[in-house]
Amino acid sequence: MSIYKTLSNGVTRRGFIKGAGAIAGGAAAALSVPASVRSAFAQGDDVIRVGFIGPRSGPLGVFGEGDAFLVEQFNSHMAEGVQVGDKRYGIQLVLADTQSDPVRASQVAKDLINGEAIDLMLASSTPETVNPVADACEAAGVPCLSTTAPWEAFYFGRGAKPGEPSPFKWTYHFCFGVGNFAKLYADQWTKVETNKKVGVLLPNDADGNAIRGLLLPELEKAGFTIVDSGPYENGTADFSTQINTFRDEGCEIFNTFPFPPDFPVFWRQAAQKGLAQQIKICQLAKAGLFPAELEAMGSLGYGLHAGAYWHKLFPFSSPSTGMSSRVIAEGYEVSVGKQWNQQVGANASLLDAAVAALAGSGKPKDKAALAQALSVLKAETAVGPIDFTAGPVPNCATTGVVGVQWVKASEGPWEFDLPIVSNADHPFVPTTANMTAYTVQG
Repeated sequence: MSIYKTLSNGVTRRGFIKGAGAIAGGAAAALSVPASVRSAFAQGDDVIRVGFIGPRSGPLGVFGEGDAFLVEQFNSHMAEGVQVGDKRYGIQLVLADTQSDPVRASQVAKDLINGEAIDLMLASSTPETVNPVADACEAAGVPCLSTTAPWEAFYFGRGAKPGEPSPFKWTYHFCFGVGNFAKLYADQWTKVETNKKVGVLLPNDADGNAIRGLLLPELEKAGFTIVDSGPYENGTADFSTQINTFRDEGCEIFNTFPFPPDFPVFWRQAAQKGLAQQIKICQLAKAGLFPAELEAMGSLGYGLHAGAYWHKLFPFSSPSTGMSSRVIAEGYEVSVGKQWNQQVGANASLLDAAVAALAGSGKPKDKAALAQALSVLKAETAVGPIDFTAGPVPNCATTGVVGVQWVKASEGPWEFDLPIVSNADHPFVPTTANMTAYTVQG
C-alpha cells in the first residue's frame, strides 16, 4: 500500500513516529540503519554515513520540528539503500542540533567529521547554520550540501567575490536568492494599491546584509521608494526609532528579514504606535514562516504577507521519502500534532538532492567523486527541480518562491490558512486566492 493511500484512509500518529525519538539527546544522535539495511549491508564500506545538521532547539528550533518525521519516512522508504552503478549501499543519517548557535554549528560539524566518519554533510535553515557548517566542511575536505538560506548569504557571505572564480571545492547550496525575492515582490506588491513606499527593517547579520546590498537596489529599479531604517541587532527589544521613521515617512509597505522571535516584538509595538494601521502590505521573510508564530500574535497575524519556498500544494514529490507535497504536509501534522510548515518540505528536498548526488557519484565513499557529483547535480525534489549546471554562480543552484498570505481559516482544525496569491517566480505552482490588504483586526 502506498503512503499516500495510507494517509487518505487515516494514518495513525504511531505509524509515522515510531522511531522519531532517536533525535533527542546530545549534540549528535545517530539514527540506526533500518533492520532491512542491516541485514543487506555490512557496516563500513557498504554503508554511506550522512551527517544532517540543523537547529532543533533554541530560537530557530522551529525549523527542525519536522526532522524526526522526515527521517523516519526516509529510513522506511530508503530501507533497501541506494543503487550506485552496479552496487547498492545503505544510508545512515547522523543528526546534530546546533541549538541555534553558529559557534555550536561549527563545532558539531567538526565532531561529525572527526568522530563519525561522515561521507556527506547536510545542513539546513538560515546562514547561522549553513555557513559555519559549510566552512568546517570546506576546511576538512568533506562534501557538504545545504539549503534554506539565500544563496548570496552562503556564497558571498563566506568570502566569494563577484566575477571571480569560486573559492569553494567541497560545499554546495541550493535555495532562493535575491533575484527570486525581487521578482516575487515586484509582482506581489502590485496586487494591492499602495504609494509604493517601502519601510525596510533588516538585521545586522548575513541575511540582512545580503538583502540590503542586493535586493534593495532591485526594488528601487522596480519603482519602489525604499526607506531603510538601518541595521539593528538581533534580539532588540525596542523598535521605537524604526517605527517612528516608517510612520513619519508614510510607508504603506513593510518588509523585514528578522530572527523569528523579533518580529512579534516589532509588530506589537507597530500596532501600539499606529504604524500597523498605516501598512497595507506587511511582507515577511525568515519570520512568518511558521503557524506557531502567527498563532502567538492572535488577530495581529491575520492578513500578513510572506513568501513560501515550499507549500503543501506544490505539484512536486519527494523521491527520498516517497511522498507528494500534500502527503508530506498531512504526515507532518499527524506526526508532530501541529500545522504543516514550509521547512518540512524544504528539508525533504535536501534529502532528495543528497540521494540523487550519491547515486550519481559513481563512488559515494570517495569524497572527491561526491563533490564532483554535487557540482553538476540535477535532481527532482520536493521544492521542484534543481540544477547546479545552471548557476547563478558555481556551487549554487536556485529554487522558486511563491507569494502567500496568512488568513483566518474558515474551516478545519487550524487557526490559519495560507493561500498562494502570487506565482510570478514559480509559475508551475498555481495561485489559490486573491491577495488583500493588511488590516488591523479588532
